[in-house]
Amino acid sequence: MKVLVIGSGAREHALCRSLSLDPDVTALYCAPGNAGIAEVAELHPVDALDGTAVSALAVRLGAELVVVGPEAPLVAGVADAVREAGIPVFGPSREAAQLEGSKAFAKDVMAAAGVPTARSYVCTTEAEVDEALDAFGPPYVVKDDGLAAGKGVVVTSDLAAAKAHAAACERVVIEEFLDGPEVSLFAVTDGETVVPLQPAQDFKRALDGDEGPNTGGMGAYSPLPWADPKLVDEVMETVLQPTVDEMRRRGTPFSGLLYAGLAITGRGVRVIEFNARFGDPETQVVLARLKTPLAGVLLGAANGTLADLEPLRWSGDAAVTVVIASHNYPGTPRTGDPITGLDEVAAQDAPHAYVLHAGTGRNGGSVVSAGGRVLSVTATGAGLVEARDRAYRAVARIGLDGSQHRTDIAAKAAGA
Repeated sequence: MKVLVIGSGAREHALCRSLSLDPDVTALYCAPGNAGIAEVAELHPVDALDGTAVSALAVRLGAELVVVGPEAPLVAGVADAVREAGIPVFGPSREAAQLEGSKAFAKDVMAAAGVPTARSYVCTTEAEVDEALDAFGPPYVVKDDGLAAGKGVVVTSDLAAAKAHAAACERVVIEEFLDGPEVSLFAVTDGETVVPLQPAQDFKRALDGDEGPNTGGMGAYSPLPWADPKLVDEVMETVLQPTVDEMRRRGTPFSGLLYAGLAITGRGVRVIEFNARFGDPETQVVLARLKTPLAGVLLGAANGTLADLEPLRWSGDAAVTVVIASHNYPGTPRTGDPITGLDEVAAQDAPHAYVLHAGTGRNGGSVVSAGGRVLSVTATGAGLVEARDRAYRAVARIGLDGSQHRTDIAAKAAGA
């Protein structure tokens, strides 16, 4: 099977790494890719938001499956263009991707499907914002209705900060604050059958102890030793299957990856948000534990045959990912700094630890930083303690001037 992956981040590197290990994959391409992905896939330049260009590239390469990684191309309708070219594609249509593209749309779907979520108001005026903030009180949860690369949410007890964020957005969703730990659960679906993956937990705040601004994610781990063993079954029954059924009922079936961001509250599981694609950095740890070859799973979702698949097989090992970010992330990141130590990780830590590239590029023969989140260091082990030790040992080998990373990823769960 010839597979084309669209995107250029650590999520796409994780997908390409898994696909490169699949014996059914005979050729692997990525567009536009990055310096790390180039080691496992053939790179091709493309504007990932241009459906015509992506579908033309897929036809030219003879791709038998296209995997659209990031959210922006999905919301732009790239998957529709590829489907119209007659090529199976893993990723929802433009209309179905509104589950991530619009928080208000997602709330409407959840209400119709009876999915438990936070009470909320959709606001477009200053008066509506003031009324909603007053109704819920602190801590305030203010979400940009549209795509914001994982940074459109402000959770604060500062009323002025909450109002300022709302004023900077065209439309916002203001919610009640949900207490309790957060969990990410992915599910692969073909629009009818839903196949859950293993849960993970990520770390959104920039600094240790969950301090600092929200980011796209600074690390993740799986499995969750503290979670109820029945959690996945409960989320399947109350969240994932009802949502997929409601989308089909509306005439906009959702196929691809449905990502439920969940809060385990004192009143039960509540949905914080949906994403319409693999999440970063949770993908890195979930795929590190998946033993079933990936291409057949993604193709089953693309062509409507998920029900025919064997149950997924998982490693009993744990996985931990630590994100190395550039100077000043999540503000305006500094780029162009050389990265050292990558060869040492490959020589000393493989196969139990490896580096997935996100914001990287090449300057001559050197790998340099080219974005905010630069690398994801992923490691596996017999338990979280071993996986965590291996991940941080590899992180210590990497040099990037002014870089930052959290030192407490999975620490609490590992008892560290």
